[in-house]
Amino acid sequence: MNDDIFDWTIQDMLEVTFEEYDTFLKIKETLTRIGVASRKEQILYPSCHILHKKGRYYIVSFKELFCLDGKATNLTWNDIERRNTIAKLLQDWGMLTIVDTDKAEHRCPVSQIKIIPYKDKPNWKIIPKYTLGTPPAYKQ
Repeated sequence: MNDDIFDWTIQDMLEVTFEEYDTFLKIKETLTRIGVASRKEQILYPSCHILHKKGRYYIVSFKELFCLDGKATNLTWNDIERRNTIAKLLQDWGMLTIVDTDKAEHRCPVSQIKIIPYKDKPNWKIIPKYTLGTPPAYKQ
């Protein structure tokens, strides 16, 4: 895969599950520390968010959120691969389970993303390209 434009539909969203509501908050915070970095300027642009929609949860690229909003975007295969890599890392860390693992099959090298340790977060300027609202109460 490469930087070709990804022909996205809502069915391409990556659904995830997790055990407890406080896990949602942990995932949300963790995602603020994973993305594309400008190391020289100590700036991180988070790549993904966790989205709650109609009782289900999804790990989505910020560009997928633009698609959902009907805004123009250049969502590429690399964006989807980055989303999948990040979701797979969260799963490997025991934070969530990817519902349809086939959707997360194509991944980018971990070297394409920056993961800021929690203790180093104050040393970085984090600039999200999309801001989500407050999540509703968790229902399992």
